[in-house]
Amino acid sequence: MLITHDTECSLSVLVELLNTSPDACGSEQLPDVAALSAFVVRRDISEVDSLSPADLAAVHRLRSQLREVFSVGSTEEAAELVNAVVAAAGTTPRLTNHDQHDWHIHYFAPHAALGDHLAAELGMALAFIVMAGERERLRRCEAPDCARVFVDLSRNRSRRYCDSRTCGNRLHVAAYRARQRSAEAVPAG
Repeated sequence: MLITHDTECSLSVLVELLNTSPDACGSEQLPDVAALSAFVVRRDISEVDSLSPADLAAVHRLRSQLREVFSVGSTEEAAELVNAVVAAAGTTPRLTNHDQHDWHIHYFAPHAALGDHLAAELGMALAFIVMAGERERLRRCEAPDCARVFVDLSRNRSRRYCDSRTCGNRLHVAAYRARQRSAEAVPAG
């Protein structure tokens, strides 16, 4: 599957945004405008004006809508959700080459409200995944105590955990220790 650099960057922002929700990590990681502002800076989201509590509320609503795409049962449902998000954002595709980035497409109007900006960019990234028939790449972590999401961009679609160093490694270590305990419990015969 060919994913452009821009789409991959948008998918990365999408995953980080979705994983800030209390559903994903147990507590709200974007509790206030300052945290939202830090997210914008950390993710280098361009053309964002000053943020307000209304922007925070819009991003929280959008986050919930986008998270649904990871759990719907059919491509038709995913497409319907993505279409609604993108349509509500009022996308305005345009070519741009700012901040030492080569030519690429922005799907949001210049200086759009952050919720609309993210809805357009992240919605279009999801649209490309759905359109390519790759919806199975939108996954939830398989660790039993984790509700984070990720986009599996591996060649063979084999990724199982949101982070192999935390969830994946933790489960592998637990399985190893369980095998060790089982081996110790078997009486020598």
